[in-house]
Amino acid sequence: MRKFNLIALTGLLVGLSGFYLGTVTSSETKIISHIIDPRNQQIKFFWKDEKGENYKNFRRLKKSLLEKNEDLVFAMNGGMYNRDLSPQGLFIENGQVLAGLDTLERGYGNFYLQPNGVFFINVEGKATICETKAFEINDKIQYATQSGPLLLIDGKMHPKFIKGSKNVHIRNGVGILPDGKLLFAMSKEKINFYDFASYFMNKGCNNALYLDGFVSRTYLPEKDWIQLDGNFGVIIGEVR
Repeated sequence: MRKFNLIALTGLLVGLSGFYLGTVTSSETKIISHIIDPRNQQIKFFWKDEKGENYKNFRRLKKSLLEKNEDLVFAMNGGMYNRDLSPQGLFIENGQVLAGLDTLERGYGNFYLQPNGVFFINVEGKATICETKAFEINDKIQYATQSGPLLLIDGKMHPKFIKGSKNVHIRNGVGILPDGKLLFAMSKEKINFYDFASYFMNKGCNNALYLDGFVSRTYLPEKDWIQLDGNFGVIIGEVR
């Protein structure tokens, strides 16, 4: 009867296991995500504190909230910004318009990769993502941020995205799920627009908006993902 070398067999199994794990391509391993129900969870958009100073990053925001006995559960940079860290395009916080809608159709950077769009939440907790040209301001909007490009438009991918594109960066965005909940996502590694938009599409989102890239950060301690650095404009956070 032939005897097997137990050590060799064990090594072979470990090697095969390692090979299998190394070939996992699921986007779940490449993207950090968080779902928020804006009707039942407290979501807020932040830019400046009570002194008029820009929060800039999650560390400063978290410290400020703790002083008010509030806890930061989740945070993500919430849109592009100018050199002075002011929001690029529309920004509404607590019903107040702090930066106006940018209706220019041409300009430099991803913001102007048309169509771009607006992500907003009304006082009843209903979230909407729409094209900039379709946006209409009203007194029921509680929070809003403008960015671009749109990732998904009525269930279809942005027409300028190319499968296999070499234009890759860390990217973050937001989509609306069929039940009205919000799906926030950030790539853990560099990704192109096509693959990033596909993530939201595969999750069932009809509309999704790119928030930013390269500078993207996410704070989500429940998934052991804590990025407190950064120097950006608008922050979207879940507070408890």
